[in-house]
Amino acid sequence: MKYVGFPVLLIVLLSGCMTPQERAARVQADVEEMIQVYGPGCEKLGFTKDTEPWRNCILHLSASDRYRTRPTNTSCTAFNGFYNCVSY
Repeated sequence: MKYVGFPVLLIVLLSGCMTPQERAARVQADVEEMIQVYGPGCEKLGFTKDTEPWRNCILHLSASDRYRTRPTNTSCTAFNGFYNCVSY
């Protein structure tokens, strides 16, 4: 097992020990962090604060940021001096 995967596995295993109230508090903290990080940007884009389009903008920017920063695996093969790389 990779060293990076171990902390993630540990968090997943320990999260099963959380009470529903603790999970709800964690989700609420995540939402508040997203509002602090992406809320001002959505307001600058012209969305009115505390409206449904503003909330959708926050969710969209958060998802885009997670997609852009997610780890990728790249596999390359070489044949006669040509390289073919695939990222997934």
